[in-house]
Amino acid sequence: MARIEFTDNYEDLSTDLGYQFKFFCESCGNGYMSSWQASTSGMASSVVRAAGNIFGGLFGRAASGAWEVQRAVGGPEHDRALESAVNEIRPLFLQCKRCGQWVCQQICWNQAKALCKSCAPILQRELAAAQAEIAVEQAREKLRQRDLTEGVDVGAEAVVLCPSCGAETKPGKFCSECGTKLAPKTECPRCGNKVAADDKFCPECGKKLEP
Repeated sequence: MARIEFTDNYEDLSTDLGYQFKFFCESCGNGYMSSWQASTSGMASSVVRAAGNIFGGLFGRAASGAWEVQRAVGGPEHDRALESAVNEIRPLFLQCKRCGQWVCQQICWNQAKALCKSCAPILQRELAAAQAEIAVEQAREKLRQRDLTEGVDVGAEAVVLCPSCGAETKPGKFCSECGTKLAPKTECPRCGNKVAADDKFCPECGKKLEP
């Protein structure tokens, strides 16, 4: 049998019932699947395996073992199926003579330069990408020059969150939703000792602190 080329970029999807292969472009990664090819030996082994499951015992174990061997070792039928799949899918690919990669003709081949797009980028595609990139940069620069805070009082107090009901409320002493006091306590009203916001009693005089 003639040597099989174009075999370093495929996935073997074959089962005991037949053969199928998926070939990948080594540039963009797109996959192309070959046609399904039924396996005559696989069908025969399936019949034997089914009979073995019916009769059981040693015959069943032998059939199962034969099936595993047939599945593990491709053999001539597998090679013929792979060769057929290569012949079917290969016209969709070309091998770059500079880097040796197999690439799809539709996306990753520069027909004018007879090289893959990685070795010889397609000028119009690169120009379009560069134009889009520069347009985004210019738009960002133009946006930076605009005042987007016009009419916004950046010195105003921000909206606060009520610790009791969780509502967003305007800055003030009390929540506009539930009336909870918003200003945190900082000192004891009796002795003047500094207290934490979550203290319920003054650690100095013991006075109960109102929330």
